[in-house]
Amino acid sequence: MRSKPKLSAVSASAIKWSFVKTFKDTSSCIDHLDKNGFASVVTSPHTKGRKNVILHEHDYTPYKKLAVWFGNEGKGISKTALERSDLCINIPMFGIIESLNLGTSSGIVLYEITKQRRAFQFNLKKKIARKKLEKT
Repeated sequence: MRSKPKLSAVSASAIKWSFVKTFKDTSSCIDHLDKNGFASVVTSPHTKGRKNVILHEHDYTPYKKLAVWFGNEGKGISKTALERSDLCINIPMFGIIESLNLGTSSGIVLYEITKQRRAFQFNLKKKIARKKLEKT
């Protein structure tokens, strides 16, 4: 990606921190993630036979490594990703809208996961600092 001037110009400095690995198919990608200790979760409305969670009601802090899969507006999430995922995340919506576009759903989901993980880290740092104070 860094060698393509068109991409470098658009993404400014973010390209320096992005790494891309391509796979021949979804299964080989999930195999790679599994081998490297990632939990895979998909964004999908309630799916029979799968563990379904509502976005803000689930705790994402126990996952050391987390891969979040998003489907596109046309085809949705792949059957393979859905079948091999640990759980399905549902974004609660009200009214007649049943889905969001990829940019919106990824922003909402990644924000919630990041918010929880940052709060967890902050609280952990406070706990460690408190223990250090108690020792002195």
